[in-house]
Amino acid sequence: MVTTVQDTSAQVVRGSATTAPPPPRRRGPASRRNDTWVAWLLVAPAVLGFGVFFAYPMLRGVYLSFTEFHILTPPVWTGLDNVRQLLDDGRFWHSLGVTAYFVVLSVVLGVGVSLITAVVLHRLGVNTTVRGLMILPFLISGVVTALVWTWMLDPQLGIVNQLITWITGEPVMFFSSDAWAVPTLAALNVWKTMGYNAVLIFAGLQTIPATIYEAGRIDGASEFQMFRSLTLPLLRPILVMVVVLNVIGATQIFDIVQVSTKGGPADASLVLQMYIYDKAFGQFDFGYAATMSLALFLMLVAVTFTQMRMARASESDTN
Repeated sequence: MVTTVQDTSAQVVRGSATTAPPPPRRRGPASRRNDTWVAWLLVAPAVLGFGVFFAYPMLRGVYLSFTEFHILTPPVWTGLDNVRQLLDDGRFWHSLGVTAYFVVLSVVLGVGVSLITAVVLHRLGVNTTVRGLMILPFLISGVVTALVWTWMLDPQLGIVNQLITWITGEPVMFFSSDAWAVPTLAALNVWKTMGYNAVLIFAGLQTIPATIYEAGRIDGASEFQMFRSLTLPLLRPILVMVVVLNVIGATQIFDIVQVSTKGGPADASLVLQMYIYDKAFGQFDFGYAATMSLALFLMLVAVTFTQMRMARASESDTN
């Protein structure tokens, strides 16, 4: 009897030993090489798209900026001739000034209105539906935006000018006046981007601890003092990002200007993108257009880098 029990126990022990999982094997160099190939295979579509749609066009554009290239003839290397032409081109400097004027108006008005809107929404505690409705203008095409507002601001049939005429007795030439053309385009750009910027700033406001404002109220600070001394410093990283995005977007404005004013009247709203487009697809001078595009790219890099350095966007006052 005892022997039978011992034999049974021995069999159980041997069965447990045979069914135990084998120890994990160490992965050798061959297995790691296989994983590397899988990783490259997964990122290959993104790398291919980056090379075809970004890297190659950028390098090709840099090369063409040093050539004389018309669409029906091969490019001819001219060195720095395009750069010298650029420095002496009065229309280029005029379009650059118009672009800078448009960027300043769009960024100052856009960020200011978006900041006030975001603070009001944060204090009122609005729901997701309201925030979703605010971002709708950003989702509308720039061409559609320009068409709708061109009709609404028409000096004869536009509903806005009908109201202005009823109040003042005469319409305002929003798109056909030298003084009103660029501010009107900037207002359209602000209307289109304000909701998106406000949502970004609203997200930044939600990261600020409520205890900071409670401490400010205990110390007797007013709403304006807390906004100036607490909200703005703590929102600096978000505000820098919003400003950089708005500067880049406003500098590259094209569709709204093309549909509404086409650079007029008398080049009053000729932004740099319009001038580049005219040189490339109106006069087929692709070499000089590439030179202006490269100059615009370098200016955007310099402006963005300066903004990031001045505002210390990588640091936060909550640290």
